[in-house]
Amino acid sequence: MKVAVVGATGMVGEVMRKVLAERNFPITELIPVASEKSVGKEIDFNGKKYKVVSLETAVAMKPQIALFSAGGDTSKEWAPKFAEAGTTVIDNSSAWRMDPTKKLVVPEINASELTKEDKIIANPNCSTIQMVLALNPLHKKYNIERVVVSTYQSVTGTGVKAVQQLENEYAGVQGEMAYKYPIHRNAIPQIDVFEDNGYTKEEMKMTRETKKIMGDDSIRVTATTVRIPTVGGHSEAVNIEFSNDFDLNEVRSILHNTPGITVQDNTDTFTYPMPLYAEGKDDVFVGRIRRDESQPNTLNMWIVADNLRKGAATNAVQIAEYLVANGLV
Repeated sequence: MKVAVVGATGMVGEVMRKVLAERNFPITELIPVASEKSVGKEIDFNGKKYKVVSLETAVAMKPQIALFSAGGDTSKEWAPKFAEAGTTVIDNSSAWRMDPTKKLVVPEINASELTKEDKIIANPNCSTIQMVLALNPLHKKYNIERVVVSTYQSVTGTGVKAVQQLENEYAGVQGEMAYKYPIHRNAIPQIDVFEDNGYTKEEMKMTRETKKIMGDDSIRVTATTVRIPTVGGHSEAVNIEFSNDFDLNEVRSILHNTPGITVQDNTDTFTYPMPLYAEGKDDVFVGRIRRDESQPNTLNMWIVADNLRKGAATNAVQIAEYLVANGLV
């Protein structure tokens, strides 16, 4: 089992390697792939050293699986070349997510749709993954009509440059800026570029991807996404309107019994999800579960997850695990 990690030296690529090792993914050979400037560098994986190779070299090595986290342009150009060589690509960029010919997968929800013919599989947006994992079981029970979500997203979602900007500003050091504004002691209500409708691309990703993953175009989703000076993960305040009424204890029970979710919801002990405690963990944490008293059949929840793990690397590795377990690669 040869596995390529494209973008192996980036933030998500590093976490992908870490998750592959932690979960004992059945690799016989790791193929770390990065930009030309990184070719030849050595990477440690499971006690062995592997040299970083170019994209051309990696295609020629014909890995069974390639985990991509190197940006949309790289994915658009190179994912089809890997696929033509027989490799199954799991892509973490937005390049293929809304392509009607490609599956957009959160394994706990829709991995069963995958077949051997799916050679390019899209990994959803980080903020979408954690939200739909909590929404899906509730949709099955109560039927979701509308979702209003506001996100509070970690600088790690932007990358190393943004983490460095935050650290520089915290230390009072002038340095390179990942954002148009300071992020320390600030909240920036823009993630990605603005679209013609006044929403950002990130906000529209959440809207479009939720419908595709959950297989229901009737769900109405509106989002406001905000970058805040945290590093442990993304947080979301989610307001969900159902067709049918619900019982709060039953909601907690459904979420508690959903694989990949940890319920942290006890106001008596001040127990609720926070990125400080989500960092480095694979679960999605749900708390502050309460009825919206302003209108019927409506629920409020607070959802937190490590965006580099379940929001990116872990979800991709879980897709790969499903492929291997079901003989699809």
